[in-house]
Amino acid sequence: MENTYKDEIFTKRVRAGKRTYFFDVKSTKSEKDFYITITESKRVGEEEYEKHKIFLYKEDFEKFRDALDETVDYVQGKLLVHTEPTGGEAVAEKQA
Repeated sequence: MENTYKDEIFTKRVRAGKRTYFFDVKSTKSEKDFYITITESKRVGEEEYEKHKIFLYKEDFEKFRDALDETVDYVQGKLLVHTEPTGGEAVAEKQA
């Protein structure tokens, strides 16, 4: 299957409060390889955004995912307690 987009192959947007995260798969200039960019975008003015970007190359995907999974598991398992409020929504509270 030929890449007709030249650069951007796939994108996923995640809105999280005042921030938006973009997960983009992009091809290299030769279009023979690819990488992921993770961008945090935060509105800092009427029409101004502050952006921070991470470039993640395919040889690091597994190490990055393992570290992220381990970190999230640690926070969820050791630092947060999930309770069920009356409205039916799960809420995370910090353990004492």
